[in-house]
Amino acid sequence: MKTRKLGNSGLEVSALGMGCMNLSFGTGPAADINDGVATIRAAVERGITFFDTAEGYGPYTNEKLVGEALEPFRKDVVIATKFGFKLENNQITGVDSRPENIRAVAEASLKRLRTDYIDLFYQHRVDPNVPIEDVAGALKDLIQEGKIRHYGLSEAGANTIRKAHAVHPVAAVQNQYSIWTREPEAEVLPTCEELGIGFVPWGPLGTGFLTGTIDTNSKFDEGTDLRANFPRFSQENIRANMPVVEMLRAFAAKKNTNPVQIALGWLLAQKPWVVPIPGMDKIAYIDDNIKSVDLELTAEDLKEIDEQLSKINIQGDRLDAGLLSMSEE
Repeated sequence: MKTRKLGNSGLEVSALGMGCMNLSFGTGPAADINDGVATIRAAVERGITFFDTAEGYGPYTNEKLVGEALEPFRKDVVIATKFGFKLENNQITGVDSRPENIRAVAEASLKRLRTDYIDLFYQHRVDPNVPIEDVAGALKDLIQEGKIRHYGLSEAGANTIRKAHAVHPVAAVQNQYSIWTREPEAEVLPTCEELGIGFVPWGPLGTGFLTGTIDTNSKFDEGTDLRANFPRFSQENIRANMPVVEMLRAFAAKKNTNPVQIALGWLLAQKPWVVPIPGMDKIAYIDDNIKSVDLELTAEDLKEIDEQLSKINIQGDRLDAGLLSMSEE
């Protein structure tokens, strides 16, 4: 497996990371814990060293799964987790990045992850009630104590990134980014490049849409699948956005590959400090996704994809209104 460095942080990870959320939460029923452990360990065996989780996934259950799965390999892997949601009765009810909560979450996450340090600790969403300088200051303290090694921001805008970085260097920014969600290109990616910050796209496969396995007959259970409330996954918008998948299929056919590898390869080709973290809840998905690391897309390929995309008008917000309100776009 090829590796990449997340900006100037010194944090080196596999070129493709593993988003672990779907094993416990988000796009359907949770996996059996033994199956989940086996899937994560299969990723390790295939050279993946970068694993992404959060206290909010489950909540809590995904960190426990990741902790159990990676305990035998702890020194060889990089674990990223997140703080910043307010959790009440196992439900996300808002945001909370008060310094005392950051510390409490760090201590609890360390126990669930069965480790004495967190490699990368993200603020999951910007908290409008807590100055980002205070957040960065609390994280700087945890770094000095050795409880975390690096910190990052998720769904943060360029101004927030700059303010945090001035207090203590930000190692990585994790925002949604893919062929059909390109907002970071305007300000966030240039800011990361300027400041030497790594970028970790979540939802690199469009929360499943770019795989080509979703159509207007697809059903999303409101109780277990977040996409049931994502505007882009209404039947009307799925139908309107199918040209994106058709373009990926046609391009993949020319490259003798599939839409998944084109979508991931496109991200990898953007910058050498971009490390996508597709959700991989089946070993077959891991085997398919990692082939993208060796896919070569030329400047002409990227230009052709951009030209095709420019003719498609993507319909629907990428997230539901509640999650959008907790993002700083």
